[in-house]
Amino acid sequence: MNPGRLKIRKLDVRSDENAGSVVQLRECMSPKGDVVSDRGRELTQKVFGQPLTPQQVVEEICGRVEREGIDAVLHFTAQLDGQPLTENTVRVPQDQLRKAHAEADESFLNTIRRIRDNIYEFQTAILHDDVEVGRPGVRLQQRYTALKRVGLCVPGGAAAYPSTVLMTAVPAQAAGVSEIVVVAPPTEFGAHNPDLLATCHELDIDEVYRVGGVQAVAAMAYGASPIERVDMIAGPGNLFVALAKRRVYGQVEIDAIAGPSEIVVIAQESARADYVAADLLAQAEHAPGASLLVTWSEKLLESVAEELERQVGLLSRSELMVESLEAFGALILVRDEDQAVELTNTIAPEHLHIASDDAERLMSRMPCAGATFLGDFSPVAIGDYAAGPSHVLPTSGTARFASGLTSNDFRRGRSVIHYTDEALQTVADDVRLMADKEGLTAHRASVDIRLKTKN
Repeated sequence: MNPGRLKIRKLDVRSDENAGSVVQLRECMSPKGDVVSDRGRELTQKVFGQPLTPQQVVEEICGRVEREGIDAVLHFTAQLDGQPLTENTVRVPQDQLRKAHAEADESFLNTIRRIRDNIYEFQTAILHDDVEVGRPGVRLQQRYTALKRVGLCVPGGAAAYPSTVLMTAVPAQAAGVSEIVVVAPPTEFGAHNPDLLATCHELDIDEVYRVGGVQAVAAMAYGASPIERVDMIAGPGNLFVALAKRRVYGQVEIDAIAGPSEIVVIAQESARADYVAADLLAQAEHAPGASLLVTWSEKLLESVAEELERQVGLLSRSELMVESLEAFGALILVRDEDQAVELTNTIAPEHLHIASDDAERLMSRMPCAGATFLGDFSPVAIGDYAAGPSHVLPTSGTARFASGLTSNDFRRGRSVIHYTDEALQTVADDVRLMADKEGLTAHRASVDIRLKTKN
């Protein structure tokens, strides 16, 4: 790449000893990577009087909210967001939600409705059904019940995200959740954003709070009147939100501990360099966002580098994208397809785009991805906005074991077991033996007493 404003790293990992550099790059994007902006560090120093780590900040805020409730929430909202709210103004009034909806462009509302329908169709189709298994005298069931109350985190720092409302609220609605709470920071891109408020109203969400960050997570987990505690917290956020969700897990359910967004594009030589570059830039636009190309074609790698240089200057958020690409992006050259597959499975990316003539076959070799996009006409933006699966996905390598948010996450399963007296007799000896092996005499006695009573 010619010297210029964009200096994205190129990694040649064809020799095994260099492969570790990719893993190190991924680690810096994880919740333990301490990815905090200079402004964030300055604000931490100002509010807390010392340069606390993100984990220390989370402990301080969560502890205060747990002990002091809404007073701590309002205190940190004033300190961190510069918004002096009260108990009476922290909630967005109903008339403001209605006003935002009434003043929204009809084209925007129609788009919201179409996307809602796409999401709802997919999320209802994948819902777990109740299951029953029967044997003589035995009825075993697995039943699923929707959570009653869930809280959804919607970011609002650098951009407005009505799409996140859709991608979290509609799966919850498909699951049958009756109470949905939305929290967003009190910013022009958050709880003051008309499009976000109009989206909430369109989805019949009337409980929206002007609070974000750690204090919002803590308020929903512990309860901070008028914000009542929830059963589950879902939705994306920055490093502080991710650490806060980890801190409150167990008090409430959470969807995931997510780091910054990421993409791996795995591409053969015939892939369109302009398409690949566009996908990498779209991910870098999240700022921070990790954008990685994995290819065994030096020619394609160089072509993508040139396209990145050309395209980035045409986009409105180019400075942020340049920072993100230079800090967290990479163009990675591997030996062949096999090494590309191995490396991609090691990275386990949030988004995997396969730019190959044989994308289906390649996908079967790479199970470790939050969402996979196949072919030239399936950019990640389709999944972010309109397709149907949620865009809330596992990051930081957790796609090795975790899945994206679905309607099933908003339900809890329970087993139901019913035996007749005759059926109990058929398993009594097995229960007795296991109880004897474990020395649990009361377990054995709970069976014996029933059979003695019957006899």
